[in-house]
Amino acid sequence: MTDTLKPGLTFSDAASIGKKSTNRSLFALDGLNFFMADITGGVGPFLALYLKSTLHLNPADVGIVLAVGDISSLLAQTPAGALVDLIRHKRTIIVIAAIATALGSLALVLFPHYYAILATQVVMGISRAFFPPAVAAITLGLVGHHNFPKRTGRNSAFDHAGNVVAAFLCGLVSKVFSIGAIFIMMAGMAFASLSVVFGINPKQINEDAARGSEPVLAAGAKPSLASIAEILLNRRMFIFIGSVVLFHFANAAMLPQVGQKVAETKIMNPGVCMAACIIVAQIIMVPTALLASRFAASWGRKPIFLIGFLSLPLRAVLFTLNDNPYGLIAIQVLDGIGAGVFGVLSLIVISDLTQGSGRFNLVQGVLATAVGVGASLSNLAIGFIVKNAGYNTGFFTLAGIALLATAAFAILMPETKHLEKAPI
Repeated sequence: MTDTLKPGLTFSDAASIGKKSTNRSLFALDGLNFFMADITGGVGPFLALYLKSTLHLNPADVGIVLAVGDISSLLAQTPAGALVDLIRHKRTIIVIAAIATALGSLALVLFPHYYAILATQVVMGISRAFFPPAVAAITLGLVGHHNFPKRTGRNSAFDHAGNVVAAFLCGLVSKVFSIGAIFIMMAGMAFASLSVVFGINPKQINEDAARGSEPVLAAGAKPSLASIAEILLNRRMFIFIGSVVLFHFANAAMLPQVGQKVAETKIMNPGVCMAACIIVAQIIMVPTALLASRFAASWGRKPIFLIGFLSLPLRAVLFTLNDNPYGLIAIQVLDGIGAGVFGVLSLIVISDLTQGSGRFNLVQGVLATAVGVGASLSNLAIGFIVKNAGYNTGFFTLAGIALLATAAFAILMPETKHLEKAPI
């Protein structure tokens, strides 16, 4: 037997091929997800603090720097997904993006000048857009569509575990050394991801399956790309993207509003409260991701996704009933459930909907772009509502939007578990 998964083989027929070698690649994939958590999550709050306290930039310039990074990443999402579909050497994409991220992080400390920092944010924002589709593509190429749900849950669990560790390390490094030392640590995480990505055997990656062409190949046909219009204008895809965008519109502004609410009460340091909220949610996401992937394979995608949807309006309403920071932190358990489900199920449903199309990673990019736009509009709209009508009105508005997203998904979105080919 050979370690190479030939382009015409399905993974269900070749499960025993190169088992030891494949296991080594999957262990390396675990490490990649762990070390990339801090890279893809970004260090926006710490960057803002570094720019303000160390470089003494005014709030307007800090806002511009953060916006440049976010906008660069947002604009790169869809092209990044399309390129990951087209480029057959998926490991190379991660290597280039990791090196760019590491150098950009070091440049923040070595060249602390405004325009240099703006340039690094563009580079790092674009690089950040390539990590999620590249990792998802490698995963699909290693395990195939049948095993993708379970493996996606494991990826997500390692990612969230990495976020928890990174959050603790950022606090420790900033306390022992300085805020700037966080970016040196981030560069180290990027180089660590490089060390593990080379542990993934490229011969184990079915490059055609990695872009969602596996069913076509199983039939012995020549791989082909579906048109972008066929994929994105499909009814199932349109409903799915619309529902997810509504969910993130309702979700994006929720935690920032909690932070502002805590700041006004002055019961707890808002920075400490925010850190606790993030860590609690990330810890809950680890078992949630594993359970979501497991039950998505047996129960189906839709019922598990609905659990994630329903957690959001409940969370919003509970925020109106509690002003105690410790209670607000406890409510973040629901954020861990919702985000844990969405992080796993979004990829699984996209994989279902794009089977045989060769557009798996492109759709990831489109969804990330749409979600990013929705999240930005959420913070803008809810900010005005809270200013004029108060925090509770803002939370109830978010709860209403979340219920709309839940209803749209529950009523209009069909189950995708049993799809055998792309709906084109």
